[in-house]
Parts: sequence; structure tokens; C-alpha cells
Amino acid sequence: MKDGALDARAAPAESRPEGARAADLGQEHGHETLRALDRMQVAAIGKLTGGLSPAALALAGFDWWMHLARSPGKQIELAAEAARKSGHLWTQLAAAAGGQAAPARVEPLPGDNRFRGEAWQKPPFSFWAQAFLLNQQWWHEATHDVPGVAPHHEEVVSFVARQMLDIFSPSNTPLTNPEVIARASETGGRNFVDGLRNWIEDARRTAAQQPPVGAENFRVGRDVAVTPGKVVYRNHLIELIQYAPATGTVHAEPILIVPAWIMKYYILDLSPENSLIRYLVGEGYTVFCISWRNPTAEDRELGMDDYRRLGVMAALDAVSAIVPGVKVHATGYCIGGTLLSIAAGAMGWAGDRRLASMTLFAAQTDFSEPGELALFIDHSQMHMLEGTMWDRGYLSADQMAGAFQMLRSNDLVWSRLVHDYLTGERTPMFDLMAWNADSTRMPYRMHTEYLRRLYLDNELAAGRFVVDGRPVALQNIRVPIFVVGTERDHVAPWRSVYKIHYLADTDVTFVLTSGGHNAGIVNEPGRPGRGYRVATQRVAGCVLGPDQWFAAAEPKTGSWWPEWVAWLEEQSAPDRVAPPGLGAADYPPIIDAPGSYVLRR
Repeated sequence: MKDGALDARAAPAESRPEGARAADLGQEHGHETLRALDRMQVAAIGKLTGGLSPAALALAGFDWWMHLARSPGKQIELAAEAARKSGHLWTQLAAAAGGQAAPARVEPLPGDNRFRGEAWQKPPFSFWAQAFLLNQQWWHEATHDVPGVAPHHEEVVSFVARQMLDIFSPSNTPLTNPEVIARASETGGRNFVDGLRNWIEDARRTAAQQPPVGAENFRVGRDVAVTPGKVVYRNHLIELIQYAPATGTVHAEPILIVPAWIMKYYILDLSPENSLIRYLVGEGYTVFCISWRNPTAEDRELGMDDYRRLGVMAALDAVSAIVPGVKVHATGYCIGGTLLSIAAGAMGWAGDRRLASMTLFAAQTDFSEPGELALFIDHSQMHMLEGTMWDRGYLSADQMAGAFQMLRSNDLVWSRLVHDYLTGERTPMFDLMAWNADSTRMPYRMHTEYLRRLYLDNELAAGRFVVDGRPVALQNIRVPIFVVGTERDHVAPWRSVYKIHYLADTDVTFVLTSGGHNAGIVNEPGRPGRGYRVATQRVAGCVLGPDQWFAAAEPKTGSWWPEWVAWLEEQSAPDRVAPPGLGAADYPPIIDAPGSYVLRR
């Protein structure tokens, strides 16, 4: 650029010619139109693929195939392994031909109960089961440890191979499943008629967007979510429920629960016998809980900071007004816990000292190892997902449910196919299953920000997540933290949840409980077969790795709920007080719990 000349590209907008500004606006509009064309095309493809990105699958498959083709050592290893497994299979076949059961060479993976029945131990069914398991094991070896394959692509290829193999499992066909054969013999084939009737009923309900059979027996406000209380605050995004006291005196500090908006809040207030909220009220705590609004296409521009401001902070303002002069025990579940961590970190540098403690249920703060859900999150898949959400304005409940079903296809898809459609029996409905069918939607902007900023870029753990112009640092959280991970969590693996130890600069009490992402949290006292481990990491101590922690933490039997209540009591004032009233002058009771937002579908 010559001296004295003015580059039009760098000139302030007000000093530029009107024609140049109009040209820029037109160019910007043209670019947005082209981006909209891209999104429309992606949305159309997403409708055909169920939201999966064909490009992401193709890239993963090509990466694996090309590196395997260039790895003669791996090929020889797989060929030798195939020969060895074939020898095992011939041994099984010879035993089956002689009417005898040969010792099993390979056992099903943990959690795979398809072949554990007694009938599967007898030939020829034992042979078919072993053939499938040996094949499954070989494909696991074929899709892992191929030199040069990107780790994410390796996991995607392995996952797809596992899904394809499961389609052809001998447990899924009536002629090779001994339990189905026995049922057909017992009923004279009527089980297939009943199974067809069940399939037709399920298909009809799905097409009409109705809940599954039996869910009507768990009506919200009548059978589940029945702990007495009042909605004391409402905005566009939340209703805040304050629960009625059940004891003559209560702990001075109230509890504020921030559930995930990916689910209805009443997983924490299911039936009276397994309601965590009712349990806390019975232990003398004043409990508040957020009930998130189920968003529609009109809410497409709601972002993560809207959920922080209109959700966590608005609820905290209300709780502080209703129970003034005391601090609050804040509790977050799943992504509600992640959001609470962000809010608490921002409160730390802002000098907001209203929290007495923070509790996280199955909530991640470091997403560097987020588990199997990361299979559906890479840049190509994000492009597909954004296009699909842009078209609708939200992520639909069926897409979310489909992703979780694929992660646990044996439990949620194939076992149901066999039980409901081949044996002709209905899987009994219970409260947690009915709640699981009461799904919600995700706004376009919020879900895009959540996946990109946390899953893809891991901004929170890296100190790059900005709130009000400043990066959030979890080291600014100075209150004690209680964290719960669950052993069989497919959504928030416990080793990922454990990473809060590396980010927090305060005392962290970590509990690892039996069960999965939901059943591990809904873990009421008295339920048999439950157990947990617990240990506290003091801020002045040395941090252990997750496996070291597991070895050092002594296992205990029973529910972890009493452990948490005892910890809360340690963080509370020693003297109990009279229960506060429901609501306050600026927060009068609106309607009875469970409110209206939870009923929106």
C-alpha cells in the first residue's frame, strides 16, 4: 500500500463509501446463503442416515484399511490368530457332533449375558455361541493395534464391526436360540403371534410418538415425582421447585440441585421408595431442584451461557432470597454438573461466596477421554449434526435416544427384540425405564457449543472457556467437592469423571459406585447387591491416578447416599433451624410440584 493511500478493507465502516458497505453486506449475505445451502444438503443426508456422517465412517474405514494393507506383520499375526481360532472351533464342532460339550475357549465380555443361560452350554448351541465369540474376538484384534491408525478411527471401526457382528448373533434368530426354541415348544408357536402383536403395537406407538407400553402406569405427579413442594420461580428456561419440609427442624444450608437438561429432572424423584429428593428432605434438608423447559424450534438460539444465567444463577438468586444469610450446597448431575462447575468457577473469580459445597453426579470437567460417546463426536460428525439441528432448530429426542441405544445395543436393542418379539413376552416396565422414555430436546446453539467447546476443544480443562469476558478456572472453586462416578457408565466414564482431581484446588471426596450412569445414582439404601468405594483427596496431599485410587479405596456395601449425607453434614452448621417457608415475598409459590415444564413433550 502506497503512503497516503487508504486500504478500503481496513477503513472504518462509517468512513467507507456507501456502495462499498452495501457490497460487503451483499457478499456476507451471499456467503450465508451458500452456508445455508450446505446445511440443507447435510440435513437431507442426515435424515437418511439417522444423523450419522457417512464421511466420518468412510474416513475411519479408509484409515484402517490402508494401514492394515501396509502392515504385513499385522496381517501375518491375524492369519495365525484365525488359524488358531479355527482349530478351537473344530474342537467344538467335533464335540458337538459327539453330543458332548467341549470346554469354552472364550467367555462373553463383561455385561454380555446373551449366552450365559444353561441351554447355551449344550451342543449344538454351545458351538454356535463359541463360533460367534471367537469371530467377535478376532475382529476386535483386527481393528485394534493396526500401526498408524488414528485412535479415534480405530475406535469407530471397532464399534462399527461390533455392531455388524451383533446383527448376526445366534441369539437373534429363532432357529439358533435355544431359549426361543424352548418357548415355541412350550406355547405351540403362539410366542411368535404374541411377538408380532407386540411389534405392531410398538410400531404404532412410535409412529404416533406415544410412550412405550406400560409407561402410562408411571404418570408424572401421580406415581413418580410426587414429593410435595411448590414451584417458587419460573422463567423462560426453568421452573424452580422448593420441597416441603418433612422434619421439625432442618439444616441451615439448603441444597440446590441442577439436573441435566438432556433428561427430565425427576430421575432424582422417582417412586417414593427410590427418590433421592425425598430421602434428602427426610434427612432434614431444605431442597430446591431445577426443572428445565423442554425447548422447541423457537429456542434454537439459546446458548450455554443462557443456561448458566437463566438456569444456575437465576435459581441460586431465588434460593438465596428464600433462605437468606446462609450458603448453599450446590449439586449437579451429568451435564448439569458440568454447567455447575462452570458457574462455580466463574463465581470464584467474581468473588461470589454463596456456595458451601459442590457435589457432582457422573459429571465430566475434563473431556479428553469422554468414553464411547466420543464415537459420535468428531469434526465431520459435528458438521452433520449441526446441519441436522439447524434444519429443525434442535436435536430431537429420537436422535439422542438412538445414539445411546447404539452404545448399549445388546441391552437396549437386541435383548428387547428377542424377549418381546421372539419369546413373545413383554419386558416389565418400571419407573426408571418409563422416565428414560420421557426424553427431551436440545437447542441448536447450546448443543453445538456444548459439543464443540467441551468435547472437541476441551476448553474447560484447558482454561479457555470464557464467561463474561474471562476464562473459567476450576482452581478458583474453594469449597469442598463431593464427586460420584459409576462403574459401568457409558456417558461419563468414571476415570474421566475422576479427572476433577487434576483440576480442582480444594478437598475432593470421590465415590465410585456400582451401576451405570442412571442406576448408579438412583441407589437407595436397602437395595441388595450395591456397593461403593470412597476416599478423600486433601488439597495438601498427593493426587493418585484412578487405578491407584481404586486399589487404595476400601470397598463398602450398600448405598452411597448415607455417605453423602454424612459429608454434607460436615460442611453444614452444627445447629438445626426451623424450616423456611415455601417461597418468599419476591418468589411466591406458583403451582404445586412437579410443575408444568416437566409435563411438556
